[in-house]
Amino acid sequence: MTASLTALGALPPVSLEELVGTAALLTRVDRKYVLTPADAAAVLGRLPDARVLTIGGRRTFGYDSLYVDTPDLAGYHLAARGRRRRFKVRRRTYTDTGDSWVEVKTRGPRGSTVKERVAADDLAGARGFVDDVLRSSGVGDLTDRELVPVLGTRYSRSTLLLAGARVTVDTDLVWRTPSGGLLPLTDRVVVETKSGSAPSAADRLLWRSGHRPARISKYGTGLAALHPDLPRNRWHATLTRHLQETS
Repeated sequence: MTASLTALGALPPVSLEELVGTAALLTRVDRKYVLTPADAAAVLGRLPDARVLTIGGRRTFGYDSLYVDTPDLAGYHLAARGRRRRFKVRRRTYTDTGDSWVEVKTRGPRGSTVKERVAADDLAGARGFVDDVLRSSGVGDLTDRELVPVLGTRYSRSTLLLAGARVTVDTDLVWRTPSGGLLPLTDRVVVETKSGSAPSAADRLLWRSGHRPARISKYGTGLAALHPDLPRNRWHATLTRHLQETS
């Protein structure tokens, strides 16, 4: 993955405080692209006025997430069927600092993603927060439903700030099951743009370069890849093209 990350080395830095202050974007439109390292490097090196998050001289940071769902995978099935009211719940840990957050993702107007989160080391301690978010978002009341660990992910991320948008660059993605099984997405970079309703400069550059958004969800795609018996039509093209090509 060095080609894509090398392209970030020439970009000027931006601090975490400025990044959060100008583009927190907890309600946003997400567009995801799955690229080879060479294609990612070509695009990243041409982004206009981009700056890269830099903390203590580091530009790449480790992420570790644990996703929970009901035992019958209600959240997964809502996403697999493309339902308007759907959700994801995870504990995200920033491995460089050890800070952890419990995050709930739901869908807002016009296909936007709404993320709400609270600082917490474990999901059980944040269950009240999770239930409140799900009720207020219209997903429904899950207070009587158990939420159990179903999938883990880890990867390295770099974050870019553009005018009115953020771009994340994820490399070395590995999915894992609670029982310890591992599935890496080798030789691929997941680039995600996060902006308002209008496409960002990064999206327009990606489109001009021949790249189109891909249906990839770290939760949905990973679970479908690890459990072929689950409905997977929503992510079939991504699984067939990118996972088979890298296996």
